[in-house]
Amino acid sequence: MKPFRFGVNARTLASAADWIALARKVEGLGFSTLNLPDHLAELSAPLPALAAAAVATTRLRVGTMVLNNDFRHPVLLAREAATLDVVSGGRFELGLGAGYMKAEYEQAGLRFDRGGVRVERLAEAVAIVKQLFEGKPVTFSGRHYQVTDHVIHPRPVQRPRPPIVIGANRPQLLTLAAGEADIVGLTGVTFPQGGVGRDLSGFGATGVDERVRLVRDAPGGRFDRLELNALVQQVSVTDDRRGAAETLAQRWPQLAVADILESPFVLLGTVDEIVDQLVARRARWGISYYVVFEPVIDAFAPVVGRLAGR
Repeated sequence: MKPFRFGVNARTLASAADWIALARKVEGLGFSTLNLPDHLAELSAPLPALAAAAVATTRLRVGTMVLNNDFRHPVLLAREAATLDVVSGGRFELGLGAGYMKAEYEQAGLRFDRGGVRVERLAEAVAIVKQLFEGKPVTFSGRHYQVTDHVIHPRPVQRPRPPIVIGANRPQLLTLAAGEADIVGLTGVTFPQGGVGRDLSGFGATGVDERVRLVRDAPGGRFDRLELNALVQQVSVTDDRRGAAETLAQRWPQLAVADILESPFVLLGTVDEIVDQLVARRARWGISYYVVFEPVIDAFAPVVGRLAGR
């Protein structure tokens, strides 16, 4: 089992001073990583913001959770990611996803292909980026991308490369993550119908069992080398764990209270109870890297203090 580590997913920055203060606070509280998502909404552009956070800190890792592959050509992405790894002194984690919000594609004038095509395009992009990170000339001819004799500069500091995170819930994407990522980001939720719907069938314990089994059984036998991550949707430090779950069940009618109480994407209870939950879930699924959202970092910090690195 891998040691626990914890990250924060932020959304946007009000000012440079506020952003730097947040990065330093996250580092001071013992979190491993400060992450940003990637949506064409009221959110910060992730890569420049993460560069600023890296310069303002000394140990904190910075990452994307996750970039929409279709927003950037893999050659340009590899160059930007490598530069960010250099700027951060080797503290960058590259999170990638296949994209799902049709409205964003329409706003940017991009074609929104069916999910299988987007995953296929992501697979090509990951192959290109990994080869470019090696520092050698890359020529690639795929269905979606063509690269001719390109070498990136600078090369990343981390060897063999910055860790690659692939966020996934459905089988095709999970299989890609199991075969190509360093960190498999379990999301527990899929947003079908161009991001309008919400499928929570992977949110409860049975759904997580199925997805971890798929990752474990994927070709290549890489499971023992992978780090498993969960993006936590709700944290509530409370003496009434069941009451908190019942409240969430009203918001998420697809889920039973038992599903919520067992889910790795929800952490409810006292600090002692949450610590016990995380230890049990690592034993059951191997999930050791948990990312929570920025508003709960103060309440969650005692858990980080108890488990980080253990």
